[in-house]
Amino acid sequence: MKAALLSAMVFPGVGHFFLKKYVTAIVLAGATFVSLYWVISKTVERALQITEKIQQGEIQLDVTAITEILSKQSTGTEAQLLNIASVALIICWLIGIVDSYRIGRLQVNSDVVGD
Repeated sequence: MKAALLSAMVFPGVGHFFLKKYVTAIVLAGATFVSLYWVISKTVERALQITEKIQQGEIQLDVTAITEILSKQSTGTEAQLLNIASVALIICWLIGIVDSYRIGRLQVNSDVVGD
């Protein structure tokens, strides 16, 4: 249970490190990091674009105007990649939780049987 909580609350792969499953931990943490980096970098890029438009006077500094710009969905390859990265991030996080719980239960059961 502790490994699953570590994967859920800290970062995917931490629970696997705790369980000494280093290769799985590195793969999970790496995939999650890449997905998280992509999502954050694209979000910051979008925020900077909006900030630039506000500074240039194209958009008024108004919550309604900013919300309207944000609600317009971007299209194309970049939007698809952002969606894929978001889904990959969620999937990695869930795999980290479920798999670390599964491995932890197997280790506990093997310890009980071995005693």
